[in-house]
Order: sequence, then structure tokens, then C-alpha cells
Amino acid sequence: METRFEFEIKDTFKRMRAGVVKTAHGKFRTPVFVPVATFASVRGLDDKDLKELGAEVVLANTYHLHLRPGDELIKRLGGLHKFMNIDKPIITDSGGFQAFSLGFGMEHGVGKIANNIFLEGLKEAEYKGDKWAFVTDKGVRFKNPITGEVVELTPEKSMKIQSNLGSDIIFAFDECTSPLSDKDYTAMALERTHRWAEECLRYYDRRQALFGVVQGGEYKDLREKSARFMAKKDFAGFGIGGSLGKSKQDMHNILEWVIPLLPEEKPRHLLGIGAVEDLFNCVERGIDMFDCVAPTRWARRGHLYVSPPEGNPENKFRIHIQNSRFKEDTKPIDENCECFVCKTHSRAYLRHLFVANELSYFRLASYHNLHFVLRVMDEIRESIRDGSFFELKKEWLGYI
Repeated sequence: METRFEFEIKDTFKRMRAGVVKTAHGKFRTPVFVPVATFASVRGLDDKDLKELGAEVVLANTYHLHLRPGDELIKRLGGLHKFMNIDKPIITDSGGFQAFSLGFGMEHGVGKIANNIFLEGLKEAEYKGDKWAFVTDKGVRFKNPITGEVVELTPEKSMKIQSNLGSDIIFAFDECTSPLSDKDYTAMALERTHRWAEECLRYYDRRQALFGVVQGGEYKDLREKSARFMAKKDFAGFGIGGSLGKSKQDMHNILEWVIPLLPEEKPRHLLGIGAVEDLFNCVERGIDMFDCVAPTRWARRGHLYVSPPEGNPENKFRIHIQNSRFKEDTKPIDENCECFVCKTHSRAYLRHLFVANELSYFRLASYHNLHFVLRVMDEIRESIRDGSFFELKKEWLGYI
């Protein structure tokens, strides 16, 4: 059986597109922010919350679900849609990101949403530690953090696990490199990623839509080589992943190099990126899909999203609710927000819950942050349709 997958571009403005992705389990509008359900759950929220929030698609993690509760078990229980009680499209990553996060990410001390993701002003000597993942030409060997046993992922095994999970959109198994990887290593990893991509095309479940992943680190020739390679293959869409350089400008440069080389009619997913300023700057360059754990992770750490004028790029559109200035603050988190948390609870109450480590805080904060990001995407989609994108971007970021 062939996959039921379609990407239709409805509106364009400059290099931006607003469209619809259709799958066997429904459709979602693009540009889209995809909430991350690492362990088959968006942390702190349930399926009713996701429906209320208007989340049209979620992303789950192949590596973690393989370890716990096990992809074979999920298959016996009817696949992720039944397991999660989700009636919307589900995306799964390949497990390749864990080759980085449990490998060089641990050794180098860098991560996708850490403050040091782009390493600006930091020195290589600051990153030292043991790693739990080791890359070979065949695949990646992981140390299972639960049992200590060795787990090996290969392209074929990643495709099998994702088939068992029954997701609608899957990613080819790739090696996600570190921003501290030199060009020689990045080139070697790129060749591995390309070989693995061809293996994934042989082994993937045809009922699923397979996305290839463009790698190449911060190096223009490698990124262009990868984009040209992936563009020639029969992928349903493309992820742009791996190290995105040492600064936000490096990330923008990578998109400028890569996107013109990818087929116009297929969706482009920027993997693991989701800051407010990145949504604007990367949609502007032609990105259709984003995923990131940032909204719920920042929520758990006490960071709550706020819009202009209180929020700005310098403070990352966030306040930290533990700050003593919120102890008697009767205002909502964000006076421009229409979520139920902002309609019913004050900053003072949220601060109390956070300081007291009350479980209800985590749901309320996660709900607000995810609502905030999804509404930003709503505004971006509408601005593409009516041509007001740059006015909206200036309102949010203060610059065009």
C-alpha cells in the first residue's frame, strides 16, 4: 500500500509559502510548529489539551519509544495513534539526533536548545564529558540509560521501528553532527548520512511518508552537496538538520544555501528549532515546518512566554516567573494572550505554584507556552496570505 501524503501550497509571498499537508490521519496547515511528544506525550498535557490548543500534528521520538515501552508493544496495541489516543498526524524522528545528543553533544557539552547551542563567545575547551553514543559506518551504538545495555540503531532498524510506531511522516536515519565537529569529520559523517538515506529508501514502510535529511554542518560546499543529493532522491519532503553553525547568522546562511536546491513542491522541516525570532526569520527563508521541545521545557524551568512590548528578542520573549517582582503581580502572564491560563490565573498565582513545586504549575505553564507559539504561527500563516508578513515581523522583532 502506498502512502497517503500530499503537500499543497495555497499561498506564496516572496520565498514564503502557506500550505496544507494531508496524511492518512488528517491534515495540518503550514508553516507549522510541531509540539514534541518525546515519550508519546507532550509533557504536562493530554490529548484534550492538545485539541483545545489546536495542535494539528505532533512529533514523537523513535529512540526513546524503542527503549520504553518498546515499538513492538506499541504495534501490538495498535500503533501510536491508538496508544496516544491521537486523531491527528504523527511525525517520528529517526533516532539520529540521539547520535549527537548522547554522543558529541555530551562530550562537547552542546545541545539544541541549550544557551550554548551556537557557541558564540565560548571556547572549545569548555566542553568535556563522557558520551553514551558511538557512530560506526553501520549505524550508532547507544548505551541504554535504563539498563546499561548496548543498543544499536541502523537505517534498516530505524525504518522498522518507525513502521511499528505507525507514524504518518518519518525521517531517514542520519548522523547529526556537533557544531564543534571539524570539516573533515563533517564530510565523513555526510557520506554516511547519504549512504544511510539510500538504505532507508530501500527499507521504509511505503504507507509512511519518508523525509530525507540535509546535513553538512556550517560548510557551504557540504550543505549544497547534501541538498543536491537529497533533492534527486524520492523523498516526500526534507529535513534540514545537524549543526546549524555557531551563530544565528550561520543558520540563516545555511538556509540560503540549501533551500533553493530543494524541490519547490515538497515541504521543508527545520529540525529542532523553535524560538520566536527563528520562526519569523526561517519562515521568511522558505521553511514550512518546525519542531522543538522549548515551549514545554522552558515552562518547566519557570520561563513563560510574553509578547511585545514586554517581550523582545533580547529577553527571548520570556519572563522568569520565580522573580520576586511577580510575587504580588495580579496581571496575567501575557495581557495579549487568550489562553485559559491567562484568562483565569495571575502571575502571582503561577509564581506561588512554581516556588511550591506544585504539579499543576507544569500543566498551566506548558499550556500557556504552547498556546503562545501556536498562535504566533497562526499569525505568520495569515500574514503570508494577506502579504503583511514584514509588518508582523517588525511588530514582533523590531526589525525587518
